[in-house]
Amino acid sequence: MKKKTMKALHLWQMLLMAVCLVACSQEKVQHGTAPLKVTTESVAAQPRETGTAYVGTVEESTSVAVSFTGIGMVKQICVGEGQRVRKGQLVAEMDKTQAQNTLAMAEASHKQATDALERMRQLHENKSLADMKWVEVQSKVEQAEASLSAARKMLEDCSIYAPIDGVVGKKWVSAGETALPSQPVLTILDIKTLKVKVSIPEKEISSIKPGTTSSISIEAIGDKTLEGGKIEKGVVADALTHTYDIRIALPNPEGDILPGMVAKVYLHANDSIQGMTLPVRSIQQSADGKHFVWVVKDSKAHRKVITMGKPLGNRIEVLSGLDKDDRVITNGYQKVSEGTLVEE
Repeated sequence: MKKKTMKALHLWQMLLMAVCLVACSQEKVQHGTAPLKVTTESVAAQPRETGTAYVGTVEESTSVAVSFTGIGMVKQICVGEGQRVRKGQLVAEMDKTQAQNTLAMAEASHKQATDALERMRQLHENKSLADMKWVEVQSKVEQAEASLSAARKMLEDCSIYAPIDGVVGKKWVSAGETALPSQPVLTILDIKTLKVKVSIPEKEISSIKPGTTSSISIEAIGDKTLEGGKIEKGVVADALTHTYDIRIALPNPEGDILPGMVAKVYLHANDSIQGMTLPVRSIQQSADGKHFVWVVKDSKAHRKVITMGKPLGNRIEVLSGLDKDDRVITNGYQKVSEGTLVEE
């Protein structure tokens, strides 16, 4: 009886070991053949613009210095620096006392001359006045009219009106000061369209054309990127720096960009190059310092050594090592090795 029990127990042990061996064998087969899930990106040559970055300064497109035509004491400055003005708006006024007195005298002289002309007209028509005297009376009337016109203009010139829509940039004279003829009183800036001034080295100026496109960002308004307009290129170099100034038109419809702000300018080249780019995360470095990526071919992972170019944001240029339409592993590459079965 004891022999039978031992024989049955031994049989069960043998059967259990066989089951374990089969299970382990199946598990190894499953682990050896199960493909690894990965994400890939097809590589293709794409046109990419080239260009150069510079630093520039915002300038107004038009600057007008307004002034009085005569001498006199400034009565009031009606606007302040930074204030927006409309064309025809009163911006400054001179004391009008002297101009008003001059006008009153001119009006009196004109009235006297015209009265004399009417009296002498009857005598001239009756042949009682010599022609020479009649011409003299007419000349006095013309002189009086000219004096009256000049006096009116002098009174008008005591007030300055904005010649353009814009912003007051600088106030040169204050109320109570004596203004001289042609002395700037205010500077009014037209900021509807601005210009960005950039200094270009002499070796690079020949590559810039009027139609060269540009991107402009200004940190003072939130680093917003704007598209630059037509380029004006200077032809006289700076004697010290050997650079040429260019000015790029910049629309300013909201009026939030002001002269003096610093701008980052990127000038696009007129041609483009064909380049391949990959996410930076997909590129690895081997122990010998070479850079490589994993590509998928026939459902297996294979290593390819590459030559990198310039970084482009979160991507990087690939100069060589890849073929067109190679499928590069961008996620899941951490677990693969040469010949690993993968599933895209």
